[in-house]
Amino acid sequence: MSDIAEFERRILYALERIGAGMDRLGEGGATSATVESIDVDVLRAELEAERTTNAQLTERVRAIKERQETLVSGLERKAARLGEQLGQLEAELGRQRQLNGDLAALTRKLSDAAREGGADAGLINEALAAEVEALRAERAGEMAEMADILAELKPLIGEMA
Repeated sequence: MSDIAEFERRILYALERIGAGMDRLGEGGATSATVESIDVDVLRAELEAERTTNAQLTERVRAIKERQETLVSGLERKAARLGEQLGQLEAELGRQRQLNGDLAALTRKLSDAAREGGADAGLINEALAAEVEALRAERAGEMAEMADILAELKPLIGEMA
């Protein structure tokens, strides 16, 4: 950025010199046609140099803007992907909560039945099936979390390789 400020300062200085030269030409202050010709040639050369510098700066700004747009679009894609992953994790968490609630209810029924003198085999099977399903849901949630972690690590591993 300090280069841009320096180029801007140089352009303004050149423009001031051109303006002063034009004022002198308009006033007839130059005494020699050769001096005027040299001044105009020098000013034209300086103006062309500043135009070249300006074109280079414009190209650099365009390149920076292009890189910024690429970065922003990459971040937007990543944010969308993370949003989808979050939605999946929230759905899995809701499923786990539901299964845990069902398991707690069955456990209460089984406990009540045991206190009353005996547990029904069907009730025990239902409680065990609910517990197995809750464990499966927990495992699926952990697998989804591991997949998310691996998805985040793959680019980092690829950069280091």
